[in-house]
Amino acid sequence: MATPTRSAPDSPNSSSGGHGRSEARERLLSTASRLFYSDGIRAVGVERILAEAPATRATFYRHFPSKEDLVLAYLRGVDAHIRADVQAAIETAPSSADALRAIGTAVADDLARPEFRGCAFLKAAAEYPDPNDPVRRVVLDHRAWYVTTLAELFTQVFGTSPRRPNPQHAARHFVMMRDGAMTGAHLDGVDSVGAAFHRGVEGLLTVLH
Repeated sequence: MATPTRSAPDSPNSSSGGHGRSEARERLLSTASRLFYSDGIRAVGVERILAEAPATRATFYRHFPSKEDLVLAYLRGVDAHIRADVQAAIETAPSSADALRAIGTAVADDLARPEFRGCAFLKAAAEYPDPNDPVRRVVLDHRAWYVTTLAELFTQVFGTSPRRPNPQHAARHFVMMRDGAMTGAHLDGVDSVGAAFHRGVEGLLTVLH
């Protein structure tokens, strides 16, 4: 749910997040998305993107005035895909609890994909620590939306009892577990981490409720 490798708005085969569209623009963004995710944003220069796209420098700057504009388009594409996935889970699930389970399942499924290299946003945040940097702001905006969306679902799950758990706390707990799973999968194995994450999500829905 946070990796730019599927055939979707955030994927190397179908990217989004800018002004206007052309085959060359999509090819540049697709190539950059793949390289940024696999090798790191700062490690990938414009020349490499041009060589692998392939495209000319003039074509690049016609669509992206700077590398930063390309990075922002990449992350906005990832954001768009995750939002679409979450919205689909909410719309198709029979209950808010099931929507949260579906979101959790999507995260666990991500861990198992061969091309999984961690969360695109966590990786970008590590490379752009300045909170005022435009790249960092996209990361923070995405994270704020994710927490808010989860909190709304937990609010519906917990109901209106004055003794109910705090939905915001539950949402942040969910995100903390997701962050840990996306890091731990590389160290402790996908199967064990995915199973532990599923148990954690179920715990939020049952133990706290």
